[in-house]
Amino acid sequence: MTVVAEQSGVPALSRGALAGAMSALALGGFAIGTTEFATMGLLPQVAATFGISIPTAGYAITLYALGVVVGAPLIAGLAAKVPRKGLLIALVLALAVGNGLSAAAWDTPSLLVARFLAGLPHGAYFGIAAVVAQSLVPPHRRGTAVARVMIGLTVANLVGVPVATAAGQQIGWRAAYLAVAVIAGATAVALAARLPRFPAVEGASVVAELRAFRRPQVWFALLIGMVGFGGMFAVYSYVSPLTTEVTGLPGGVVPWVLATFGLGMTVGAALGGRLVDRSVTGSVFGALGAMAVVLALLGLTATSPVALFALIFLTGFVSQLLASALQVRLMDASPDAPSLASSSNHSALNVANGAGAWLGGLAIAAGWGYTATAWVGVALSAAGLAVAGVSLLVRSPNGSTPVPDA
Repeated sequence: MTVVAEQSGVPALSRGALAGAMSALALGGFAIGTTEFATMGLLPQVAATFGISIPTAGYAITLYALGVVVGAPLIAGLAAKVPRKGLLIALVLALAVGNGLSAAAWDTPSLLVARFLAGLPHGAYFGIAAVVAQSLVPPHRRGTAVARVMIGLTVANLVGVPVATAAGQQIGWRAAYLAVAVIAGATAVALAARLPRFPAVEGASVVAELRAFRRPQVWFALLIGMVGFGGMFAVYSYVSPLTTEVTGLPGGVVPWVLATFGLGMTVGAALGGRLVDRSVTGSVFGALGAMAVVLALLGLTATSPVALFALIFLTGFVSQLLASALQVRLMDASPDAPSLASSSNHSALNVANGAGAWLGGLAIAAGWGYTATAWVGVALSAAGLAVAGVSLLVRSPNGSTPVPDA
């Protein structure tokens, strides 16, 4: 029986036990990924139910993102002393409640409130799960560990979101949120059974976690996520009408487009973790540059079904590489307060979510068409690349970059 070396006071695990723990963590990511991205594919159905426009229905995406932005640092900070296993279980139960309320929404305001509540546990879950995952493996495999947690989100986009979208089109969008509530409940059971107990974090407190924000590289990493990741969301938030109105494909093809994005994310998680293990900084720059190129090509060729599928796949691949790289960069930049820094990554990414959806909606409302969202995405990706470049110029007093790249 192969045993994984003990890390951070956590008992050594056999490979089977490690796989079980990682699978339980990934299942939570599957539930979160499904609820986050399914809304994007169901905007037409939500809009029809409440008699509103698609851009107005897009506020459900924005409010969910706002919940993530608020919840991630708030929960991670205030719950610094709470045992991580119990906290993760509480977070997925809160996710179940938020999605149950989403399914029961009776008008637009109630849906928006429910989506905000559903978003609250999102960032804290992923951030703390990433810290837990890296504590279970040797330091040189931290990128792979983070990617394995995130693979639940990628499988959600490969399977969960397309199935939820197809079900929403056939039996109503409420069924998608009910399904997520059930999956979240199952995750709580899996975490209780598979995740080892973690010792209390010595000296943990809100003040100790807040020290992470005294480091410039933490803020740079967050800003890269806020700006650069918005490029993907500007396009993906409106992928359903892009597919039907620009490419001219029937609505039944939308789940396949979403599955293609999920396949790209899954491949990105499988390969991206190894790339991040090799070079965190290189992965950040490479992902941002590739995102700008891919979205530019999408803006030029979106009328072609073949190009649409190929470029949506690449968008998923690059976005997952960027997410994993930024997650590890934040934990490297704040080794003594990883929970809050790690969770704040998802606040940053959901600022990008809300901003990308909002800016894309503005471009559509201005009459520039759905392909304009791709050019919004190019601008945001390029801006994120510029921020990453500036971050390399900010050095510690001894002249070296404060974030290790290994």
